Amino acid sequence: MKLKLPVILFLAYLIFFCVLAIRPYDRSVWFVENMTILPIVLVLVFTYRKFQFSNLSYIMMSFLIFMHTLGGHYSFALVPFGFITDLFGFERNHYDRIAHFTVGFFAFPIGEFIQRRKLSNSLVLTCLFCVFTICTVALLYELFEWIYAVTANPNAGLAILGSQGDIWDAQKDMLSDTLGAVVAAILFYTVYKEKR
Repeated sequence: MKLKLPVILFLAYLIFFCVLAIRPYDRSVWFVENMTILPIVLVLVFTYRKFQFSNLSYIMMSFLIFMHTLGGHYSFALVPFGFITDLFGFERNHYDRIAHFTVGFFAFPIGEFIQRRKLSNSLVLTCLFCVFTICTVALLYELFEWIYAVTANPNAGLAILGSQGDIWDAQKDMLSDTLGAVVAAILFYTVYKEKR
C-alpha cells in the first residue's frame, strides 16, 4: 500500500516529536512551545477524512510544525544555527525569524480552504483575507508570548519570549509572519489563477 504524502509527513513528525521530547533544554519551555503546535497537528489529523488539502499545502504547513518542534527542544535562541549567524555576520540567532516567516505559509492552505469551499469568488480578496488572518494570528501569538513572559518563571518566560535583547523583537516577528504570508498568498494566487 502506497502511503500518501500527508501520512508520511505525520509519521515523520511523530518520530521527530518523540526524539526531541528526550531531554529538552527546559521541560517547561518544551511543553509550552509544543502546546502551540500540537493543536494544529491534531486538527489536521482529525479533519483529514473530511477535508484534504493539496500536497503543496501540507508541505508548506510542515515547515512551521517541524521548525517549531525543534525550537521547543533547544529554545529558539539556542537552536544550533551558528553557521547562518556566522555566514551573514548577524549578532543574534535568527532561527526564530525564519520560523516566524514559515507561519505565513499557512496563508496558502487558508486560501485553499476558502477557494474549495467556494467562500469567495475573488482570488484577490481571498489572498488579502489570508494575509490579514496571518497578521491577526501573529499579533495574538506575540500577546501570548508577552503574557507568558510576565507570568511564568523568569527563565522560561525569557526563553519563550526569545527576544535576545532586541527591543523590537515582537514587531520584527510580526513582520516576518506577514512577509511569509505575502509570499504564500502570491504563490496561492499563481497556482489558483491557472486553475480558473
